[in-house]
Amino acid sequence: MPKIGRPSSYTDEMADEICSRLACGIPMRTVCLDKDMPAMPTVWRWIREREDFRKQYSIAKQESVDAIVEEVLEIADDVSGEVSRDRLRIESRKWIASKLKPKKYGDRTSLDVDTGSDIKITIGGDAKAE
Repeated sequence: MPKIGRPSSYTDEMADEICSRLACGIPMRTVCLDKDMPAMPTVWRWIREREDFRKQYSIAKQESVDAIVEEVLEIADDVSGEVSRDRLRIESRKWIASKLKPKKYGDRTSLDVDTGSDIKITIGGDAKAE
């Protein structure tokens, strides 16, 4: 039985171009505004339906975090900007990086313990004496 509907505009070359732009830190919304690119709902559908594209997209998004961090350095080094606006831009990008790549850019926590002493850890509540 023939498929009904418009044929997919998906090609490996299109997928490579989308993921290349994403890896450079360009947001999906901006990529899809280009007249040569598919609309966002189309790309989201490809991510849902095509495992190969989903994997490629995932790698590109991880790479984009490093591009975002590079942008933080660029903003911080630019002395011509407005300080409060630049601070907001930097903090926003740092937050995104910490959420998308927490092992590399997230807050580090550590726990130092002296051997031979009791350890009591409380998370989200009061410690109860036992």
